[in-house]
Amino acid sequence: MIEPLGDMRRTHHCEELGAEHIGHEVVLMGWVQRRRDHGGVIFIDLRDRNGITQVVFNPEHNPAVHEKAHSIRSEFVLAVKGKVEKRPDGMTNPELVTGEIEVMADDLKILNRAQTPPFMIEDDIDVSENIRLQNRHIDLRRPKIQKNLITRHKASAAIRNYMNRNGFLDIETPVLTKSTPEGARDYLVPSRVNAGMFYALPQSPQLFKQLLMISGFDRYYQIVRCFRDEDLRADRQPEFTQVDMEMSFVGEEDVMAVAEGMVAAVFKEVLDITLETPFKRMTYAEAMDRFGLDRPDLRFGLELKDLSDIVEGSGFKVFANVVKKGGMVKAINAKGCENFSRKEIDDLTDFVAVYRAKGLAWIKVRETEWQSPIAKFFSDEEKQQMTDRLNMEPGDLVFFVADMPKITNDALGNLRNHLGAKLQLTDPNEFNFVWVTHFPMFEYDETEKRYQALHHPFTSPQESDYELLETDPLAVNSRAYDMVLNGSEIGGGSIRIHQKDLQVKILHALGMEKEEYEEKFGFLISALDSGAPPHGGLAFGLDRLMTILCGGDSIREVIAFPKTQKGACLLTQAPSAASREQLMELALKIDLA
Repeated sequence: MIEPLGDMRRTHHCEELGAEHIGHEVVLMGWVQRRRDHGGVIFIDLRDRNGITQVVFNPEHNPAVHEKAHSIRSEFVLAVKGKVEKRPDGMTNPELVTGEIEVMADDLKILNRAQTPPFMIEDDIDVSENIRLQNRHIDLRRPKIQKNLITRHKASAAIRNYMNRNGFLDIETPVLTKSTPEGARDYLVPSRVNAGMFYALPQSPQLFKQLLMISGFDRYYQIVRCFRDEDLRADRQPEFTQVDMEMSFVGEEDVMAVAEGMVAAVFKEVLDITLETPFKRMTYAEAMDRFGLDRPDLRFGLELKDLSDIVEGSGFKVFANVVKKGGMVKAINAKGCENFSRKEIDDLTDFVAVYRAKGLAWIKVRETEWQSPIAKFFSDEEKQQMTDRLNMEPGDLVFFVADMPKITNDALGNLRNHLGAKLQLTDPNEFNFVWVTHFPMFEYDETEKRYQALHHPFTSPQESDYELLETDPLAVNSRAYDMVLNGSEIGGGSIRIHQKDLQVKILHALGMEKEEYEEKFGFLISALDSGAPPHGGLAFGLDRLMTILCGGDSIREVIAFPKTQKGACLLTQAPSAASREQLMELALKIDLA
């Protein structure tokens, strides 16, 4: 029988008890982690979100309560009243915070029974992620997941406290808004009262926070849900959380200083780590040259080296022809890795193929010669130049990629990170921050045959590059900046365009005619013409930051109810079909033909 709570009220959480409570009467409530019967005496490990306390049911102390305890099983919900006692000598458990005490039960109420759970409520369990997500309400009982979400709560509280102390206002922005597709696909929401019309869920509050600056709220922040209908992977979800901020009358350094202070506050509160600020700075051009990616992991070496000038006249025509066609040849020296097997090298060749590299050349450096199918094509002078530039020594293994710059950098940059993990060159307890600045303003989309904004079309170009907007758009640098931690972009922002004429010029450069940009962004353009202050801001991906703080591999481990890589919630079975009546109310008809 399920018993009512009655006059039994919880007085303590499970992990609050210690030696100072010995002799006190307490009431504990929680779930049964495990039950053990030792020669008539029954031991229960009672668990709540604070931890575990051992409860003892002794037939000599209270026969009636002991008899009732026989029916207890894993995950039953209990209320227990009893006195705190010191554990007998030799019976302490150093693995538990409460390992020196136990509670001798005087009263027991079974508040709810439970079926056998589909997996153990423990951290190291061998069960598929799909089963865990189908039973997320049970998975959330595991100590690791609970610790992650408690850590997330502490981080959010630290963020709010820091922003409030620094004069920021927490202002909410609309969730149902206008579709302005300039990034990922929007999630659309049909309007019942405006048949045939749709809202969009916000990919970010970008335009609204700029409007708030124009309205005079000079320091805004929000911990906000955002939505993007894009292909998913471990570090992406269709709905995610941003720490969003915007400031008026600022430059890049002002925004960076506030952002660094916020991150430092989080690390101090959550991990008790004092970060050194200001963080390192690196231009986009330097990051791409040295690391191949605009989110460099600075915890290890293996830097990329450009060999294009050395090999452009070499006898190895594959390299020479790539350089002649405007491509580049870069290499990584994997120090001490000449013992890699041919299969390992083949696996790495397959790895770079994912990033569209057509091949992966290699050279093993022996004491007296280079072992490689391509070694014979280089002159002694070219070999010496490569040796000097790559610091090649006996025992090294050098990898080469030759292709157009984007492919070469992408393939070798990701190979570098892969080798860093494979060779265990990274310390998970090291937190290495860097700001990447001076991003290109535009990139050219070969498919659509037009320019696209590398960040978004409201990012301001560098003032020194204004004159290049019409003559050489790809040479224009922006006032954008990304905060990178251990090779992951955790935040990004920019100084915004605050003048109507410049904003219109940027939209024209992106191939938009007046009718199009007025329809999409007319409200912003009008606002810019009403006295807009200089402003800039930044947004952090809270889920990604928390994954790093918690030492996780996937943001699904720091989100209470995440979705799969197909955007499905296995717990609730969302998304689901709508009824015919719902569709009729929305004036919608589904045609999958």
